[in-house]
Amino acid sequence: MKEYVGMVATQVAQVLLMIVSKSAIADGMSSYSFIFYSNAIASIILLPLSLYFRRSPDRPSLSFTIVGGFFIVGLLGFFAQISGYTGVSLSSATLGTTLLNLIPGFTFIIAALFRMEAIDIKRLTTQAKFIGTIVSIAGAIIMTLYQGPSIILSGLKSKVSKHLLGQPSNWVLGGILLTIDAIFASMYIISQAIVLKKYPVVIDLMFSYCFVCTIFSGLASLIVETDLSSFSLQPNSRLFSVLYSGIFGYAFLVTVQSWCIRRKGPLFVAMFHPVGIVIANLIGVIFLGDGFYLGSLLGSIIVVIGFYTVMWGKAQEQKKTVEDARVSSKLDDETAPLLQDVEEQSASPTP
Repeated sequence: MKEYVGMVATQVAQVLLMIVSKSAIADGMSSYSFIFYSNAIASIILLPLSLYFRRSPDRPSLSFTIVGGFFIVGLLGFFAQISGYTGVSLSSATLGTTLLNLIPGFTFIIAALFRMEAIDIKRLTTQAKFIGTIVSIAGAIIMTLYQGPSIILSGLKSKVSKHLLGQPSNWVLGGILLTIDAIFASMYIISQAIVLKKYPVVIDLMFSYCFVCTIFSGLASLIVETDLSSFSLQPNSRLFSVLYSGIFGYAFLVTVQSWCIRRKGPLFVAMFHPVGIVIANLIGVIFLGDGFYLGSLLGSIIVVIGFYTVMWGKAQEQKKTVEDARVSSKLDDETAPLLQDVEEQSASPTP
């Protein structure tokens, strides 16, 4: 259950990251400066951890291919962050949370192309993964677009809740950028899985990712930004947003996600994005005084059904893989004595 607990924790961190990033950008901070500060703080946190674990004698050696993989992961992550935060600033964190639910679908397609997921449309497990992915996305969309009658009456909207909803300035362009964000995020997840197969050291990969994003966002800021006040950490809400983002939104969130990718695969991690919108609704009801509506209830149930369907399909595939390995091992054990007898007979002198 460690991976499940870890991914639920990352989704809570992701929802809160949406809120604080929207708050910082609404206060006049640019997307580029926010990404720069956040990744710089995460890099500072992850660097000593990377150096500490580097003392392990079992640590694999770095190669040009691995370093190139680090760079690609960082570049894809940077593109995802830029398009995502810009999309949120033009629309709302609510739309951002919704469109991020496209990530499971994109990830499933890319993973299938790279043969990271077993695809046989005639098999029940493949059908379960495909249908479950679609159902989860549909449930998340229902939660966002359909409200319905109130089940729990809401109090007054808090300031934080208003930041989450946002005041969209360009909904269409924001939606396009958030869709691009979902595509890059899916490619980012898949690229991590590829690199971790050859170099299974999560801390090194995540430090490299944050460091590359820091460099690119810093260079982009110098080119794009003309108003240096966007780099100011005043008022204190900016400073709080940046600290939260660097510590929990990046150093913690991306490291746990990468660890889960190495343990369970890219689709497992991607499937938790629809769960994130359920968590967002719970946070809104419990802490922000938001109402709980029929659409949220129906959407939550549908998301859980879809999520469970995908997890069931993956569990059945894993079970079959283990059984096949046991059968193969048993056959090898049974065949080995026979081969040994044949070799002994062949080696014995002919009378």
